[in-house]
Amino acid sequence: MTKSAPLSGVSVFLPCHNEEGNIERVAAGLEAELPRIAERYEIVVVDDGSRDRTGEIADRLAAANPHLKVVHHPVNRGYGAAVSSGIRACTKPWVVLCDGDGQFAAGDIARLVAKVPEYDVVVGHRAHRADPLMRRINGKAWTVLMRLLLGIRVRDIDCGLKLFRRDLLDGIDMQAKGAMISAELMAQLAGRGAKICEVDVGHLPRLAGEQSGASLKVIARAFRELFLLYGRLRRARRKGETTLAKH
Repeated sequence: MTKSAPLSGVSVFLPCHNEEGNIERVAAGLEAELPRIAERYEIVVVDDGSRDRTGEIADRLAAANPHLKVVHHPVNRGYGAAVSSGIRACTKPWVVLCDGDGQFAAGDIARLVAKVPEYDVVVGHRAHRADPLMRRINGKAWTVLMRLLLGIRVRDIDCGLKLFRRDLLDGIDMQAKGAMISAELMAQLAGRGAKICEVDVGHLPRLAGEQSGASLKVIARAFRELFLLYGRLRRARRKGETTLAKH
């Protein structure tokens, strides 16, 4: 008797910006892995206004594979906007965010799935980041700031490999357009009472393309969106306290 897959259905979405050297390899890895973990699956490539052949390659893959579809942003709108578009395009009961840069192995998704159904959200933790030293230092500092300001008890808030229960994402107001999207998602999911855990995952060196997370423009946008989110959460908290006091 064949053992059934752990999940009834999973959508994996790939935010991509100028990933022509990675997208075909990443999609092939997912295509090999997903039938092992889900009865039904789909791969959603979000081409965030790439200036290279990312969109063209993704469209070619989609034409040959009914499990793969593509969402195009005519212009680059930022990582957060790509994540938001990816979530909206996903249709299966479980959703996986997997960055399209090829730094995560498709096989590690099974590590996240192993925590279902005990947990609603499973976040990858890059125990050994394959990034330059300064990027690793900045990542640790950013995570500490998230814990202090937002109370998010996650060690690797920006890890680009996460699993979500689809219905918990419905109706979430995602305003961040940049790197703050991960913190915004986690803060709102925690506020909805989601059960969250972390598991160690591998992190591979980037084989093609360039990282954009360390650019001054990206960093400035992240801090601006951080303080906007912090203000929104404080106002929501005060409103909740006022409502309770009236009762």
